Amino acid sequence: MSRWTERRHRFRALLSGDRCVNPGSVFDPLSARIAEDLGFEVGMFAGSIASLTVLGAPDLIVLTLTEFAEQAHRICRATEMPLLCDADHGYGNALNVMRTIEELETAGVSALSIEDTDLPQPYGLQGKQRLLSVQEGTGKMRAALAARRDPGLVIAGRTSAPAITGVADAIVRAKAYEAAGVDAVFLVGVKSKADLDAIAAEVDVPLILGSAGKDVMDLEYLATRGVRVCLQGHQPFMAAVQAVYETLKALREGTAPAQLQGVAGDELMKRVMRNADYANWTKDWLA
Repeated sequence: MSRWTERRHRFRALLSGDRCVNPGSVFDPLSARIAEDLGFEVGMFAGSIASLTVLGAPDLIVLTLTEFAEQAHRICRATEMPLLCDADHGYGNALNVMRTIEELETAGVSALSIEDTDLPQPYGLQGKQRLLSVQEGTGKMRAALAARRDPGLVIAGRTSAPAITGVADAIVRAKAYEAAGVDAVFLVGVKSKADLDAIAAEVDVPLILGSAGKDVMDLEYLATRGVRVCLQGHQPFMAAVQAVYETLKALREGTAPAQLQGVAGDELMKRVMRNADYANWTKDWLA
């Protein structure tokens, strides 16, 4: 059995269950271990956060598939927690989507989404988003499914139609991707319960939500509408940036290291780096 198989089974069990969970937004091995230690059932690795982590760049699809897959693999091998990845548009056309599935499946992710946004941003749109045709989006979903080798890997068809073109178009796209065979539909930008109710009534596969409105963020309600994963955003990375900034600023301004606030203690650091495991291995193999 592949080391990734059991965690993929756990993610599929979550999709087939009757609960909705918030994933832990993670960006590197240590953040993933913290999420796992705190009891998160799923980790979420977003394309935007990958771009910030690897390149220090905004979410403009300047990150490459190789860079994204390498970071996803670093996260996966550090924990036993299932990892859901935002694979953006699959880094190109339907053929590139096939390569994306191959790389991320090998990297160990448990689930990934392929979206129908026209990316990278075409010339002349001046920051406005537009969607691919339903036909091209469906082709990407079919290509993703054809490229999958481990049937345990979850492939979600993602659309930002709720935020860009409206609920009616979101329903058309969700039904098309469901008919293509995706395991779940990932909806971005659902702002009201009325909108979610309308979409959920037309879709049979499990739902994943991102950038949902405040009125929607009720796990019990979401569970009754077939939503199994609902993102809360990516605050952990932003909090880490703020902590690094404040620490470096304090040091630059003359604060003594011993007087710094908010620094992880020795016990926490040893736990997240799995120090006890390394100590045992050192004793067993180097003594």
